[in-house]
Amino acid sequence: MRVKSISHSLQEYGRGIIGGLLFSLPMLYTMEVWWTSYDVNPWHLLLYMGMTFCLLLAYNTYAGLRPSASWREVLVDSIEEMGLGVVLSFLFLMLLGRLNVQEMSLERIVYMVLVEAMPVAIGVSVGTAQLGAASADEDEEDTPPKEKLLNQKEGQASTAEMILLATCAGMLFGANIAPTDEVMVLATGATPLQLLFMFLCSLLLSGGVLYYIGFRGAYETPAEEAPKVLEVLWGLSLTYATAFCVSAGALWFFGRFEGASLQICIEATVVLGIVTSLGASAGRFLLDQEYKGE
Repeated sequence: MRVKSISHSLQEYGRGIIGGLLFSLPMLYTMEVWWTSYDVNPWHLLLYMGMTFCLLLAYNTYAGLRPSASWREVLVDSIEEMGLGVVLSFLFLMLLGRLNVQEMSLERIVYMVLVEAMPVAIGVSVGTAQLGAASADEDEEDTPPKEKLLNQKEGQASTAEMILLATCAGMLFGANIAPTDEVMVLATGATPLQLLFMFLCSLLLSGGVLYYIGFRGAYETPAEEAPKVLEVLWGLSLTYATAFCVSAGALWFFGRFEGASLQICIEATVVLGIVTSLGASAGRFLLDQEYKGE
């Protein structure tokens, strides 16, 4: 395990803090998320925390700050990110006046902090890995020999890796909107034609991110190596299916499905799917750069 200097560690923590706040501040300001902490049962909360920790492990393994990190470093990074998420959530909820240590029980404080902390932790992970730029020395130190790197990343990312990264990124964006009443309002008021257009819009945005737009720093695919139709269809199907499941899971956790019919649940999932599919595409995009970049 490489020993980092104090200044380098502080920079990493700073990027993590900024990333955590950048991606999750809307949740810290959302009243429905505060209410969720009063309704969630302990088993749902444990499941929520366990899935978040698994997503952190996956992200740090496949698209984290140090691609050559050992399993121990990945584990330590994930635990640190969970801890930062808890600390940031507690401090900001105190700052916003949502936590009253004199009037609220310890159990209620813990529940509210943990519900808010999980998306913050994912934001910390993304911010640490993606918001910084490593120096040339760090690149040499962190990068394994070329032969080893080619053996590790030869070809395309596996289906499991794509799903894990898409899930992590989709949850990061979808969790900010899933608790709100607006999703259900839009779902109950949408016509079948509008829902179809939402579905097509999700596919269009995902396809643009993954195969066409070409963000700065993206790997440019030569014309003769352009993705085949079946490859594009498979990638879009996989990404949207992942985003759909993430949407449904987030809506279920935040109690949006309680008392709703199956039709309304599906419609709400499609509505939120616009957001989660865009996030899932971004996660796939980041993973693809790890595999295609040099």
